[in-house]
Amino acid sequence: MSDHQRPAGATAVTDGKGSRRHQRSRRSRALRLVAWAAAGLVLLGGAGAGYLYFRLNGNINSVDINSALGSDRPAALGNGAMDILVLGSDSRSGANAEYGRDGGSARSDTAMIVHLAKGHKTASVVSIPRDTLVPRPECTKPDGSLEPAAQSAMFNSAYEVGGPACAVKTVEALTGLRMDHYIEVDFTGFKHLIDALGGVPLTTTEAIHDPKSHLDLDAGTHTLDGEQALGLVRTRHGVADGSDLGRIQLQQAFMKALMNRVSGLGLLTSPTKLISVADTATKAVTTDSDLASVGDLMGFAESVRGLDSNRVHMVTLPVQYAVSDPNRVEPIQAQAAMVWAALKADRPIPAAATKGSAADDLNAGKVVGGDGSTPRPS
Repeated sequence: MSDHQRPAGATAVTDGKGSRRHQRSRRSRALRLVAWAAAGLVLLGGAGAGYLYFRLNGNINSVDINSALGSDRPAALGNGAMDILVLGSDSRSGANAEYGRDGGSARSDTAMIVHLAKGHKTASVVSIPRDTLVPRPECTKPDGSLEPAAQSAMFNSAYEVGGPACAVKTVEALTGLRMDHYIEVDFTGFKHLIDALGGVPLTTTEAIHDPKSHLDLDAGTHTLDGEQALGLVRTRHGVADGSDLGRIQLQQAFMKALMNRVSGLGLLTSPTKLISVADTATKAVTTDSDLASVGDLMGFAESVRGLDSNRVHMVTLPVQYAVSDPNRVEPIQAQAAMVWAALKADRPIPAAATKGSAADDLNAGKVVGGDGSTPRPS
């Protein structure tokens, strides 16, 4: 879409190289950044590698989702396909205090279900708006007491109530899909990771100014440092109608730019840079216990070696503004069911599943992804 065709108030984002260009096929490594970086250990060899292996293992925080949730869960797909819940935490504790007052708990600021299809050559990503009203099952709170089920609760409150295990339990109840893995990044970890990569190139066709997210960008090409990148994925007031739906489109565009950045750095040919990124990345994430070691992460990396960036299909959960509260959204049940059925059948999400969604209506054509394409739905 040309600038004169773009709706008023729209903001386009590219990866700094223009929205239309010839590209060679690139490996999509964003989903396995931590694992891929850790693979640099094999380049060092000897005692040094052993030291770094234990150091990186010690960096990784993990949670035992399987133990917390037990056996009353959806069955795994069983064909090699995999579903992963990726959360961005908005905790203001510790190093995150500069982003607001710590209320004693955190919510999931960003939520994406990443479905790796059989063979891991293609992937679908479903963003869940944080303000979506969903049924929240009974969850165990950090003090061991039980939080009763709620028929209509904001999606991001699940993390606040019961941490990662409650977030996973809520997603599994919503989708009927088992989450095979869990990955979480907080504000500070995300910021440090982007800085370790040397920033991420993006082009904005219009200015974005949002003091609430510390973002102040003029129109033009920028290499976003960690603070600016965090502002971009957090901003709501600087784009579209100020809701979470507009922010999700920016997050999806940034993911595409990040994929291109990682694949273009040539980390495997620079052991020093690779280890620096690996050290930062392993500190930045919390994983489920099945991904809680360098060996596990490297195995996961190997499993998605053939995933190409142009085979990652991004959508937003089809939602409508809630009748009970116009500041909230709720799933369009029939269309949401189409999304979950497609993932369960290990098939692409049909276009009809997102057509007419509030996210589709709001964002169509407004943001251009890092590979020059408009992230779906559009």
